Amino acid sequence: MKDIKRIVLTGGPCAGKTTALVRIIDHFSNLGFKVFTVPEVPTMYSQGGWSYLTPNHDLYYEGELAILRTQLALENSFMRLAETCTKPTFVVCDRGTMDISAYIDKAMWEELCEKCGTNSNELRKRYDAVLHLVSAADGAEQYYTTATNSTRYEQANEEGLRIARDLDKKVNKAWTGHPHLRVINNHDNFDMKINRVLKEISNVLEIPQPIEDERTYIVELTGQLPESIESEITQTYLVADPDCEIRLRRRDWGGEVVNVHKTKKRISATEVLETERQVSNALYESLLQQADPYRATIRKTRRSFIWRGQFFQVDTFHEPVNNLVLLETKGVAQQESVNFPPFLRVIEDVTGNPQYYNYNIALRR
Repeated sequence: MKDIKRIVLTGGPCAGKTTALVRIIDHFSNLGFKVFTVPEVPTMYSQGGWSYLTPNHDLYYEGELAILRTQLALENSFMRLAETCTKPTFVVCDRGTMDISAYIDKAMWEELCEKCGTNSNELRKRYDAVLHLVSAADGAEQYYTTATNSTRYEQANEEGLRIARDLDKKVNKAWTGHPHLRVINNHDNFDMKINRVLKEISNVLEIPQPIEDERTYIVELTGQLPESIESEITQTYLVADPDCEIRLRRRDWGGEVVNVHKTKKRISATEVLETERQVSNALYESLLQQADPYRATIRKTRRSFIWRGQFFQVDTFHEPVNNLVLLETKGVAQQESVNFPPFLRVIEDVTGNPQYYNYNIALRR
């Protein structure tokens, strides 16, 4: 069977998904790919007369169940279409199954999943990557509008912006645990946001990308973090060839565990090829036998959050160092300013400093 990638484009209201889809099709078609796009199913039902604001509980329930069943069926149908293509192909879903869970309570979601013979973990595994575009309501309020979506209920006022930000965080949380969840920041230049989407899809398709350093800072926590996603990370480096880095990571959040095997191979002085795959617990334990004897296992607590339209990760290291807290930005261009949160004090900018790469932090001394 062909290895056809299935990618979710998601995010809060007014995030730029519609424009991104157009650019994705144009960009990758020019590279010789056939791109299939699965339409946004909740919008199909809203335009057909159903509303999630209905006071009729039975109608609401049946609508959500129909959305989940239709989403699954449409995705499967497009994957079958993709398998018949002779040229390189991938499928982009305008929202995915887990988006539905962000709009309903946990008990109802679990009941809907059971009726469809699935669960949240299995649904996340359906996709090779999840790209979350941050809502313009968070950090780019001047661009927030409801004019592009007639079914949108979050209006362009203070209350509507608050609701949109809340939905954005709920959608992001719903996908937490996916090994290739990438949060796409807002930028003053919207093209930069779209270019990040194209870059992340290129990574999934294993197209070599320019080497870029994430903006990294040693920080001190001076206050309480906002609502964040907290997880415990165990990271082990495996024996690898020169110019190749192989990382085995276990991420545990709220009792749920995901294992990811990642290979980073330098193609040239300026390009790198990255591949990721989720592995079972049994394979994870087996791969640990290949641990690099010159590198210790890293253990750290990660807290991820969005602040003023930018995505941050705060890593508090426990082993092999225990006095280090690193802040990483994701997708902030070199010419952009970082919207540092007020509850963090920046001690030192260590962007590009090899001493603070995880690969080198793990070196036994």
